[in-house]
Parts: sequence; C-alpha cells; structure tokens
Amino acid sequence: MESYFREPFRKEWLNDLYTVWSLTRPHLLRLVLAILSGLILSAINGTIAYLVKPSLDNLFLHKRQVMLILLPVGVFILFVMRGLFTFCNNFLMNSVSAKILKALRQDFYKKLLRLPISFYHDRSSGSIVSRLLNDIGSLEASITYTAKNFFVETFTVIFLAGVALYRRWDLALLSFVVIPMVVLVSDRFGRRMKRTSLRTRKLISEVTKVIQETLGGIKIIKAFVMEEEMQKKGERAISEHYRNVMREVRINEFTTVMMEVIGGLGVAVILYYGTLLIIREELTIGAFFSFVTAVLMMYTPLKRLSRVNNHFQSVRTALQRLREIHRLEEERTGTLRKETIKGHISIRGLTFRYPGSEEPVLKGIDLEIRPGEKVALVGYSGAGKSTLADLILGFWRHYEGSIRIDGVELREYDLGFLRSKMALVSQEIILFDDTIRNNILFGRPDASDEEVQKAAEIAYAHEFIVRMPKGYDTPVGERGVKLSGGQRQRIAIARAVLRDPRILILDEATSSLDADSEAKVQMALERIMPGRTTIIIAHRLSTIVNADRIVVMHMGRVLQTGSHEELYQQEGLYQRLYNKQLSLNQ
Repeated sequence: MESYFREPFRKEWLNDLYTVWSLTRPHLLRLVLAILSGLILSAINGTIAYLVKPSLDNLFLHKRQVMLILLPVGVFILFVMRGLFTFCNNFLMNSVSAKILKALRQDFYKKLLRLPISFYHDRSSGSIVSRLLNDIGSLEASITYTAKNFFVETFTVIFLAGVALYRRWDLALLSFVVIPMVVLVSDRFGRRMKRTSLRTRKLISEVTKVIQETLGGIKIIKAFVMEEEMQKKGERAISEHYRNVMREVRINEFTTVMMEVIGGLGVAVILYYGTLLIIREELTIGAFFSFVTAVLMMYTPLKRLSRVNNHFQSVRTALQRLREIHRLEEERTGTLRKETIKGHISIRGLTFRYPGSEEPVLKGIDLEIRPGEKVALVGYSGAGKSTLADLILGFWRHYEGSIRIDGVELREYDLGFLRSKMALVSQEIILFDDTIRNNILFGRPDASDEEVQKAAEIAYAHEFIVRMPKGYDTPVGERGVKLSGGQRQRIAIARAVLRDPRILILDEATSSLDADSEAKVQMALERIMPGRTTIIIAHRLSTIVNADRIVVMHMGRVLQTGSHEELYQQEGLYQRLYNKQLSLNQ
C-alpha cells in the first residue's frame, strides 16, 4: 500500500489523483486501449452528427435517390461500430477497475497482518471488515464510472463541439454559455457528495459491526432472550445507513435535474435563434439539424460528466478511509536472528499499562526463567498473568524495564524469527474454517502427514480425528464450531506440538477439557515439556503442582515464588487459593 498512498502534494485532491494514477499505472496498456476505444467511439458520435447535414441536404433538397440506400446502410454500419467499441471500452475499463480492487484488497489485507496488537485492541473487527469489503467495494462502480465516462464523454464533447463550431460558430458559442453553469453545479454538488459519502462509509461500518457481533454472539443472544433488543439495534443502524444513502441519491438525481434545466435553457435559446436564421435563409435546414444533433448529443455526455465529479468524490472518500489505515505504523521489530534459542527469560523492573489507561497492569515485575524450566503463573483473574505472556510474545513494545531472551533485549529480535521459536496454546481456542489437518499444519506448514499424525497422537487428538467422517480432512467450521470444546483444545495443542518450540506458553490450556480429556492432555504435556522453557497459566492449581516453580501474582505484582510444597507451607495467597479450590472439589 505504501507506493499507492504516498502523499507528495500538499493538496489532498492531488494526492487522491496520484493514488489513482499509482493504482492504474500497472495496467497502463489496458487503460490506453480503453482510451483509444473511447476516442474512436467519440469520433463515431461526432461523425453521426456531422453526416446529418449532407444526408438531409442530398435526400430532401437535391432528391438523390442513392441516399435512400446509402443513408440506412451507413447508419447501420456506424451503430455496429459504436456497439463494438462501446463493448471494448466498457470491458477494458471494468477489467482495469477489477485489477485495481484486487490489488487494493491484497495490500490492505497484507497491511492488516502487519499492524501491531494495539490496532486491534482499539477497533472492532466489524469496522475493519467494512473497510476491506465495503469501502474498497464502493470503489468498483465509482472508478469504472469515473474513468469510462471521463475519457469517453470528454472526447465526445470535444468532437461534437467541433462539429457545432464548424456548422455555425455563432450558434455554437451561444450554446457553450451553459458550460460554466454545468461546472458550477458539478462543483457544488460534488463537495456535498464527498461529505455525504464519508458518512455513508462510516454508517455501513456500523451495520457490519452489528451483524458481525450478532453472528459471533448468537448463542448468548438466544440464551438471554435478547433477539428483540438486537433487532432494534440492527434496525437503527440499517435505517441510519439507508437515510444517508438516500441523501446520496438525492444529490445525484438533483444534479441531473439541474442539468436538465440548464440543457433545456440552452436548447430553447438555440431553437429560437436557429429558427430565426432559417427564416432569414441564412442557414439551411440540413445544417441546422446537423448542428442541433451535435448539441443535443453533447448535452448527454455533459450530464454524465457532471456526475463524474460526484463519483470521483465517492472515490476520494473511500481512498481517504483506506489512507487512514495506511498511515498507521506497522508492528515494529528488531533485526537480530540467532542460530539457536535456548529459552532463558530474564525480566527486570517490568511495568506495563495498556494504551489509554493510567493504571499499570504490571508493576515492577522481576522474574528469571531458566532454559527448560517449567514455571506456573497463578493468581486471581486480572492479576496480569496473560498480559505477561503477551509481552514475552512481543505483542506489546511500550513497556518499562526489560525483557531479555538468552541475554538479548526482546525488542532487538526479529519478531518473526523469535515467534517461530515459541508456541502458544491460549484459553481462547482459535481454529480456522479449514480442515483438521490444515489447522494442525498452522504450527509448521511444511510438516509431513506423518509429523501431523504424530503431533495429534501426542495431544491425544488422533483417536477422535480418525473417527471423523473424513479423518484429518474433516472441515472444522468457523472457529471450530463442528467440534466440541475439548476436541478444539486438543487440536490447538497438537498445533503447538508440531511447532517444536523452545518456549511453550500454555494459557489455560486445559480449561475446556473434561476430567478424562484433561488427564490425557496433562500426560501429553508432561511428555513434551522436558527440555523446553514452559510458562503455564492456570486457575486449576491441581494441574501445576508438579511445576518446577510457581509464581503467585496479585494486582500486577509478584507476591510469592517457590515450589508447591514451599508455597503451601507459607501463610499467603497461594495457600488460600489452594485450600479454597480443594474445599470446592470435595
């Protein structure tokens, strides 16, 4: 997107034109062919107007019967040619438009993948999807209409104006008086269209957000009988969008009304003065009809050109919203790539607060995790355990203090390289709408089928996978909806196993499993953890009693550190948490 959205000019509209040019430049040959087709099409329109005089004069004044054959044949040939070149022009312009949209969508999606977590922390997924689909989609009709009509209709007006001037220059100049009025109307309504179009784009984002929230939370909506409330919310958003769309329609159609009024005024003046010239025998009927044909044919492209400005303002609005995303800084990363990562994590004085928040989530954390050590983070919800894991993964960079991996500050590493040595099994199970095989392969795309199966066996997923209708090629549905919670979790664990990471982060990795599945996965995890630095975040303290070290966190601070036996002998938060869970399980 960088080359498309450069801003070399101070004027915003010049930058918009530069963006359109940058998008069009790779398809210059098609554009040139489309323009040539439009030029020929305009010349044909001018030829039709020009031939009216000799045709009428030869047929009615000179009574040449050969014109009875030549005239219809000539008209037929011209209309066939006009149809062919109209097809060529429309096809080529639409293909250029489609290629531009493809490039924009690809680059926008690429940009989304490279933005930091903070971007998604501040925005709804619905508004992001709206920009990708609706804003870029709105460009399709606007770019095609703008490009096609600008070139074709401009050339047509020039050719027809030439015919009009050639036939009767004084009548032509009289008819051209309306052109400044056309420009004035076009400019005024164009500016109003830009404001209205921007609001329409924002409102459709709101509609997309409501629909996406509804689809994602349909179970909760039904469970809490919130159908009517959500229906009202959706209706409000859709109604607001509808009203603004109708404002766009009114602007477009009122532009047409004004153009009809201006055109009618011009034709009335021409008819009066032209008729006067015929009565005075200063102008032949053939010449007058040729002139009138040229002028009447010229008003139609002029009306379309007035709408071109409205469509261009819609293009500018969409580009402006896309440019806002382009201006955002991509996820910053270092450049360091080491031959090996041992997994030694050293944290000193770590303090972190989320953007827009004054209260730190983590406060002066000091923690040392040795290579191959299994460390559990425990504490009440909101203690900062998952945030600490996110920082180790490099999701946030604006922290105070230091996070060192193998003695190197985390911010100096190439994040792609560093994350390739890590694996995360999150409490929020993320599966993609693909097959089981491809979801496991997400851990390492180049793995063989045997390696995929081995990872599934370690995660105790192979047993249920082979019982599925298509085995490893069974689709899991959106977010794994076709699988149970335990099945989804075991596939997520298999994905992490396949990655063979040096640092393994288990964030409530067994939270969705029943007792039997949890026992199996615990055995699997015990098998794969040796030799890897493992960070376990758990609320079920029974699952981490065998950890090498347990770190007890509370309100962003480390309160206690030690083994299960050591911490349980101390009077403190860990003892209270463990006894509470023990009493609940009895």
